[in-house]
Amino acid sequence: MSSILSTYGRFPLTLVQGQGTRVQDDQGRSYLDFCSGIAVCSLGHSPKVLVDAISQQAATLIHCCNLYHIPQQEELARCIVEEHVKLPGKVFFSNSGAESNDGLIKSARRFGHARPQADGTPRYEVVSFLKSFHGRTLGGINATGQDKVKEGFDPMLPGFRHVPFNDLEALEAAIQSSTAAILLEPIQGEGGVHVATPEFLRGVKALCEKHDLLLLLDEVQTGFGRCGDPMAWREIVPELAPDGISWAKGLGGGFPIGAFWLSDRLIDGDQPLSSLMGPGSHGTTYGGSPLACAAALAVLREIQTLNLIENVRAREAQIRETVASWNHPLITDVRGVGLLLGIGLDTTKMQVPEGKLPAIYLSAELISHGLLAPPAGPETLRLLPPLNVSEDEVAEALEIVRTTLDSLKN
Repeated sequence: MSSILSTYGRFPLTLVQGQGTRVQDDQGRSYLDFCSGIAVCSLGHSPKVLVDAISQQAATLIHCCNLYHIPQQEELARCIVEEHVKLPGKVFFSNSGAESNDGLIKSARRFGHARPQADGTPRYEVVSFLKSFHGRTLGGINATGQDKVKEGFDPMLPGFRHVPFNDLEALEAAIQSSTAAILLEPIQGEGGVHVATPEFLRGVKALCEKHDLLLLLDEVQTGFGRCGDPMAWREIVPELAPDGISWAKGLGGGFPIGAFWLSDRLIDGDQPLSSLMGPGSHGTTYGGSPLACAAALAVLREIQTLNLIENVRAREAQIRETVASWNHPLITDVRGVGLLLGIGLDTTKMQVPEGKLPAIYLSAELISHGLLAPPAGPETLRLLPPLNVSEDEVAEALEIVRTTLDSLKN
């Protein structure tokens, strides 16, 4: 009997080793990994550059508390601000995406105190979107627009509203005098791989300017090259200027690290937004450690050195062209950007055992044929390979998908 809490419905698979895009189970069987730890292993498994960075830093200094200056942290923050966000701002390092989103939510409330309602009452509400996912902390589940993550955790925290994604009219109707921020994923990953339209993102920004709100972007699953540009929002609307961004997952390439960024834009006279989170406002024991930052720096530099952005775009084109050529009756569409792609399933034409969710059942069938690819909701299969996946590996994975779907046709 396991001593681990049963918080996951796990597939019957035990992975013990990985190299590049392939992993092995405890029976010695090999699999192509198009899950990548759910968009985490940007460079695949055990890349030499990451192993070396972790080993060298671990032999020097593993942990240093944030009461002191950490050179690796300073360099990583500079790299993120100057080379990736390319907008003036400041970074806070955490350990996960949920923590990063909690930091954005706290920042929104600080902003609501600094820029209160007309009667002086602080603003505190955050508007987010149906089918969104922002983590499993109390702050994260309240911001998430999916009821299933909230069951049994009542009462919910006050200050959150949810509206349909890509619906500007519904969004504007939800804005109240108490609203402080709008939080969204440029591409909803867990909710089924839904992409924000350029018109929607531009409209959200216009509403933020009209109502003096913060525009907060959750790039936990999308950031640092997975969707083409290092920032997924820039792949959709290049000129967009957000007020805050959260990250995790691919930032560390498998080593736990998260971060959020706040803009230096002035919100009142000469006061920058980023200054609202001053000493005592937020903290972490492990966030931004020398080891975590050395790992993340190695990942980001390798992505740039190998120009993996171009590979991401080439492999996206390959996947789209190949899947379109099948004209498969079980596939409705391919959604997403870069290497965060969702294959929509026509479940009415699919043989699925009673009581099984189609996408989960398909994922299990793919495992039996040597491919790891996670579901995204009940009717979408996600493809999340490493950013350095090869053309041949993509072709191999897609052939497994095609033949498996063929076997499930009614």
